[in-house]
Amino acid sequence: MFRKWLTAVLGTAVLAGGTLLVTPGAASADPQEAIGHETRPGQPYGGRDRARDWLGSYLVGGQQVWCVQFALTAPDSGEEYQPGDELRTKWGTPIPSDVAANISYLLLRYGNTQSPDEAAALAHLLHSWTAAPRSQSDLDPNNDFTRIAYDVDGHYAKLPQAARDAVDDLRAEAEANRGPWEAELTAPEAEQTIGQPADWTLAVQRADDEGVGGVPVELALTDASVEGLGSDGVVTTPEDGSPLVLKVTPTGPNPKITGTLSAPAERPYVREAVNQPDTTQRVVSTGGEQELSVEAATTAVTAPGVVHVGKVDAESQAGIAGVALRVTAADGTPALRQDGTPLLGADGQPAVVVTGPDGTATVPDLRAPQDVKLIEVAPAPGYEEAFDPANPPSVTGTLKPGETLELTLVNKPNTPTVPIRIPAGDPTAPAGGVPAGLLGLGGLAMAAAVGGVVLRRRITNGGRS
Repeated sequence: MFRKWLTAVLGTAVLAGGTLLVTPGAASADPQEAIGHETRPGQPYGGRDRARDWLGSYLVGGQQVWCVQFALTAPDSGEEYQPGDELRTKWGTPIPSDVAANISYLLLRYGNTQSPDEAAALAHLLHSWTAAPRSQSDLDPNNDFTRIAYDVDGHYAKLPQAARDAVDDLRAEAEANRGPWEAELTAPEAEQTIGQPADWTLAVQRADDEGVGGVPVELALTDASVEGLGSDGVVTTPEDGSPLVLKVTPTGPNPKITGTLSAPAERPYVREAVNQPDTTQRVVSTGGEQELSVEAATTAVTAPGVVHVGKVDAESQAGIAGVALRVTAADGTPALRQDGTPLLGADGQPAVVVTGPDGTATVPDLRAPQDVKLIEVAPAPGYEEAFDPANPPSVTGTLKPGETLELTLVNKPNTPTVPIRIPAGDPTAPAGGVPAGLLGLGGLAMAAAVGGVVLRRRITNGGRS
């Protein structure tokens, strides 16, 4: 809806307090028609026919303006103007509030249009709303320029078809989107993470709470970047009026966005000619707007980190399973989770992790950066000798945002021993059993004894035989 509006908002001067001054200087040039259409023949008044009328904008002091008092003298391109009063009809009567809001909207939306059809349509509507006849007598061609009304139907009929279509479109658009507007920028409720995008929403709504589409909003960023934001810092609400979703990535701890936009004021203001205030037409330009601002802020933390610790045998380098390790900060206080809460166990003390079958344990979702320390709670079986309860094995490292801190704790195994066996009834036998030499002699004696028995039996049997 507002694709051409961006040029108008950024490329023209904006009213301060509802009025805008043209660069001072006496009128020094002929009227300069800018954008629009001429219609033929012109509307007669002052007792004579006129060859043409101009429906469109004028260029005054280098700015595109619109006349609102039909039939008065057109402004010179060098005319000097000063702030005027709230816009009234040519007859000096107040303009109804809904019509005034329509005018404000159209000046804001189309005040700098470069389309002849849109320009002619805007001029026609302005004259229709400010100089329409109160009765048929106001259209009497014998009326002079101060008393002649604008022939609404007659001028409309002379416009090109595209301009007539634009008249209908602009009127409907103004009635649907006129002010007052409200704008709101909303940050996520959850804490954001530095370097990770999240959705913020920007909504512009009209008086009936429906969204307004195509509205340019200029953003200023602190500790944040917005995906797709151009160098001009301007974003535009979707054409269907739905909220604009901004992909915002925090770049620091306190992301904040402020925005400004021009919205139609409830009533427009005019500018009056200084040199010939009674005969030169009053003009309006982008004088119907007011500035709205939006702001939203939140906090952001760094990306979480992960600690991965391995418990290994000093000699074999094999992992040691089932080892309990307490997780703390470097000073022994509890380490911090990503959400800033202390990492505690069920007993309210710093949490304990136990190594798995491969001898490792993982501690995820920790605030970073922070120094993390892992302390052995009790020795694993077979590693008791090197364990000092007063100074248990520990390891410390610095956890960085979004990274995994790899730590290793090494345990020295107990000194191996040889089992001692002493044969029953032989207190003098050396440790480890009978010496090999003795074992050989005993074997021989036993064999001899056995052999003697066999020999005697053989002799005995021989004697018998």
